[in-house]
Amino acid sequence: MLSYRDSKLKVFAGNSNPALAEEIARHIGVPLGDAHITTFSDGEVQVRLNESVRGADVFVIQSTSNPVNDHLIEMLVMIDALKRASAHSINVVMPYYGYARQDRKARARDPITAKLVANLIETAGANRVIAMDLHAMQIQGFFDIPVDHLLGIPILAQYFIEKHLHDVVVVSPDHGGVTRARQLADRLGAPIAIIDKRRPEPNVVQVMNIVGQVEDRTVILIDDMIDTAGTMTLGAEALIKAGAREVYACGTHPVLSGPAIERLKDAPFTEIVVTNTISVAPSKRLPNMVVLSVASLIAEAIVRVHEKLSVSRLFD
Repeated sequence: MLSYRDSKLKVFAGNSNPALAEEIARHIGVPLGDAHITTFSDGEVQVRLNESVRGADVFVIQSTSNPVNDHLIEMLVMIDALKRASAHSINVVMPYYGYARQDRKARARDPITAKLVANLIETAGANRVIAMDLHAMQIQGFFDIPVDHLLGIPILAQYFIEKHLHDVVVVSPDHGGVTRARQLADRLGAPIAIIDKRRPEPNVVQVMNIVGQVEDRTVILIDDMIDTAGTMTLGAEALIKAGAREVYACGTHPVLSGPAIERLKDAPFTEIVVTNTISVAPSKRLPNMVVLSVASLIAEAIVRVHEKLSVSRLFD
């Protein structure tokens, strides 16, 4: 708990993850800003600020999770309201950045929606973005304002260190996640392996083979998010067939859309470890699911930005 007292630092929340916002505010030691977000009968978003923000450094906490478009518009309207209310700076805290997977043209005539969202946030009036575990690192370059990129690996690593697991190997579910897997493996002092997979179409995965030694090992299968859980569950089955002793699923963002919960129920995971960047409804909290909090990390980052201190020191 930071117990921070500075009237020029204000924290506001959208409707995407109010519990996380409350926890962040408690860690900082400030009350959550008084704002009211509702919709008119036709669905238009209305934001009402019930306190002065003139001259303040304001931090808006909003994950653009499901319903993605509603939460995105809420954020944009709140930024505009803060700008017109003469906030000194508007800092958007996005524990989860929706549309991040649309970061390039995979086929002819594809949009690059992650860039479009960045443009919208800047145009609305944001001065800075604080994001966590972006799906693609290059998204930072989509902005012409500062972006502080927080990492969930230290939080996840600490959890597994405290479990005192033996014969651990960290597995990336694809070649694109090797850097993430290596970061976790380095903190655990473990080797890595890679699942060679093919994705013939979105949300459809085919495992080809496993590169690395997993037989008779405790496997931590890590990805940045668990969405429909196709990648994770298919990977777990392949790892068990390859002789893994047990498999832990690990991901920062619990998107958990579509058939995810049913797939995870039937999958051979010892535990499913995620964070609260996205609010996990009680109906989706499986008995073997562990939800770790990112509130203290985000709170420390907010204070450091406000005091113009280094954020990268958080990962030393």
